[in-house]
Amino acid sequence: MPYARPDALVSTEWLAAHLDAPDVRVVDGSFYLPAQNRDAKAEYAAQHIPGAVFFDIDEIADSDSPLPHMMPSPEKFSSRVRRLGLGDGVRVVVYDGNPMMGACRVWWMFRAFGHKDVAVLDGGLPKWQREGRPVTDEPAMPRERHFTARLDSTLVRDAAQVKRLLDSKAEQVVDARAAPRFRGEAPEPRPGLRLGHMPGALNLPYADLIDARSGTMLPQEALKQRLAAAGIDATRKVTASCGSGVSACVVALGLYLTGAREAAIYDGSWAEWGSREDTAIVTGP
Repeated sequence: MPYARPDALVSTEWLAAHLDAPDVRVVDGSFYLPAQNRDAKAEYAAQHIPGAVFFDIDEIADSDSPLPHMMPSPEKFSSRVRRLGLGDGVRVVVYDGNPMMGACRVWWMFRAFGHKDVAVLDGGLPKWQREGRPVTDEPAMPRERHFTARLDSTLVRDAAQVKRLLDSKAEQVVDARAAPRFRGEAPEPRPGLRLGHMPGALNLPYADLIDARSGTMLPQEALKQRLAAAGIDATRKVTASCGSGVSACVVALGLYLTGAREAAIYDGSWAEWGSREDTAIVTGP
């Protein structure tokens, strides 16, 4: 069965056929965790899809926050993406080298700032390369384009809002971290964080929504089954959380593809919640 909202994903075949289209812009949104020991910017410089620009989620962020890659102001986002040649009237297609993680974060950021014509490359750069499609080390030369950033506050949550949501149960809070981290049985990749999860949060590891062999999103029916198995009511609003607000966006994309209500992201996620003394934490399932 096709996705309820197929606009959010494009196949490698589609991108190959539209790579030179005047209204399509390709973005490398690769992001890697410290333990992966990979340099996204260096890998982009070495090889990327022709014409792609690099979107650095650690730089296009709130540089005054001690938390990692927090959402920037609309003014900063607009300024940075204009320089990348991204703006009004173009379809943005985002890929990454770690299928679906960084690309989903960039997809969500564009939607949160009002640009809805944005899609993720299903399977990312690994699938593109497995199929023998072209890559280059030639730097992109984007022409600056106008971008109008208008923050959609329904798609972003802060710690105070999440506390209220947990108390009121007005929205479902879904944690996209791996189950051992959710249960407090495995260490966090960032030092100094408490272990466990928010009281009342549901656990849906983001990797459960991705086909392990191809790196592509699961079909719609399989996505619905995974959501239901996690206890998520697709008719209710979801706020998704994770380690630092990146992999939660995979859950947001999964919900979007099934036609569920568009999810919000707790931007600070566990990097914030687990570091504070005034936030409730529980362990176990």
